[in-house]
Amino acid sequence: MEFLRFDDASFEAALERIVARGEEPPAGVEDVVGEIIARVRQEGDRALFDYTVRFDGLDLSAATVEVSAEELEEALAEIDDDSRAALQLAADRIEAFHRKQKQESWLSTDEPDMLLGQLVRPLDRVGIYVPGGKASYPSSVLMNALPAKVAGVGEIVMVVPMPKGEINPHVLAAARLAGVDRVFKIGGAQAVAALAFGTESVPRVDKITGPGNIYVATAKKQVFGQVDIDMIAGPSEILVINDGSGDPRHVAADLLSQAEHDELAASILVTTDGAFAAAVKEALAEQLTVLPRREIAERSLANYGAIVVAADLDEAITFSNRIAPEHLELAVADPFAVLPSIRHAGAIFMGHHTPEAAGDYLAGPNHTLPTGGTARFFSPLGVDDFVKKSSLISLSREGLQRIGPAVVTLAELEGLAAHGRSVSIRIDK
Repeated sequence: MEFLRFDDASFEAALERIVARGEEPPAGVEDVVGEIIARVRQEGDRALFDYTVRFDGLDLSAATVEVSAEELEEALAEIDDDSRAALQLAADRIEAFHRKQKQESWLSTDEPDMLLGQLVRPLDRVGIYVPGGKASYPSSVLMNALPAKVAGVGEIVMVVPMPKGEINPHVLAAARLAGVDRVFKIGGAQAVAALAFGTESVPRVDKITGPGNIYVATAKKQVFGQVDIDMIAGPSEILVINDGSGDPRHVAADLLSQAEHDELAASILVTTDGAFAAAVKEALAEQLTVLPRREIAERSLANYGAIVVAADLDEAITFSNRIAPEHLELAVADPFAVLPSIRHAGAIFMGHHTPEAAGDYLAGPNHTLPTGGTARFFSPLGVDDFVKKSSLISLSREGLQRIGPAVVTLAELEGLAAHGRSVSIRIDK
């Protein structure tokens, strides 16, 4: 990992390289994804099954593309008791947290001659994308499906690639626990296209959420507008602010928890204590030797990791707000004193005993978070992402008489005579 100081001549260049990672897809990806989407849109199942054979080695038909309810039950029964209990605990906590986010419709009668309000209605159908194959990401199932379930979405459709028919049972067990309605054995850009436009076998949805590789992310970007999406997710990142307190081994472990995701993940420590920084670097080297995903983590740290020494906490906080990290750990003696100054972060982990991994799995808040600095304007996935809102307006005759002249005036200011007449025709004697 690079040691940096804010006054280093190379600081801005090093920071730009970290921030810009993964911003643009590799050459050709946009064109390949565009072709896949166009074919699935035009040919439906035929193209979908063709791509599934080509990319996943799985020959599907309309009769075999969907996971049956019995298979979901079998997966739940197959996993061991400890796994089932952990998944259930996570599901319960995630659901309880998101229930606190739920908004209700409201009406206002503050003015006696008119009624105003807002209707909150769930989406009819959503699709969630979950990575598959040998990978096991049941937490992604829970984090995407449960907010939709709490919101009252009519139908939750899940797509998960099953290369050569292989699927981790924990993923299907999580789908069963989260109340997913239908599961399809498809993945990649072709699955996103199927959800966006519908095929003979896969229903069209209103919104697509969930993580995926560069082809999935690019496909979501291309179908946005036809359907809604959660966000364009980039490589994962963690930033730790430290004041010299705590255990360097803990901070090193937290940095590695992101570095092991993939080679593009970014792990950054900004501390006010140079000795602490050196101790973290030493702990990283020790912990890497026993890490199963050592090669991935080493590349991540070498290319996009950094240890920055700040003059004081104010400088560290200013730097963090500039990065707007996906995960922000306040590994300081008094995190609540620092919190008011934090403006941009996807999720904030407070104190020395709150590792980022606790939030990834079952603390309760959602782990689908804005990346790449988009925490400046995006929020974590939540119940609001699965509802839409309609405004209510009801005027009595007296209400229209009261505000109508001003409406007519504003319409005339904009040169829209018919707008004004639609009001004046009602209020003129």
